[in-house]
Amino acid sequence: MNEIRSVSGSAVRRRLALAVAAAAIAPLAPRALAQERVDPTAATMAPTFAMVARSFVDLAEAMPAEKYGFKPATGEFREARTFGEQVKHVACGNFAFFDEIEGKEPPADCAGGGPGPAKTKAELTAYLRESFDYAQRVLAKTTAANALDPVRGPYGGPSTRLGIETLAVWHASDHYGQLVVYLRLNGIVPPASRHAR
Repeated sequence: MNEIRSVSGSAVRRRLALAVAAAAIAPLAPRALAQERVDPTAATMAPTFAMVARSFVDLAEAMPAEKYGFKPATGEFREARTFGEQVKHVACGNFAFFDEIEGKEPPADCAGGGPGPAKTKAELTAYLRESFDYAQRVLAKTTAANALDPVRGPYGGPSTRLGIETLAVWHASDHYGQLVVYLRLNGIVPPASRHAR
């Protein structure tokens, strides 16, 4: 009889310990699941936008600070922006597109660089990173239910949430392609084009 009681007592203590552990972990589970759960609609666009963001930031970092005022001198480049102006334009554009999606007032005059005070390479790359981080946070909120919500504003509107997100990917990719030329004219192979050896 004592043997049965001690086995039962041991089993009860084990069950009690498991219940206490489960109760301690339970409040953390919904948060962990919520962090892992991304709507398939956002998950479809997010990796492409993240790849563009990484490539663009790496490209901006690859250009030496003293070359941020560079623009090609031969060929038809009279109206072209300098390297730094292109970086600032893309950063401003990211804020503009995703502010519109959020229903906020976008920055004015992104074509001319916008109102942001960034001028140096360090300031411009920080502004660029911040713009891509913000864009990715907004993009992560896209769902099948809100993807076709109307978006209005001077940057790509009127459109839908998904339409503006697609435009943002195209916009950054378009300027990335332009700046690849700027890097190569300065003897720099863009980081995304370097092959592992």
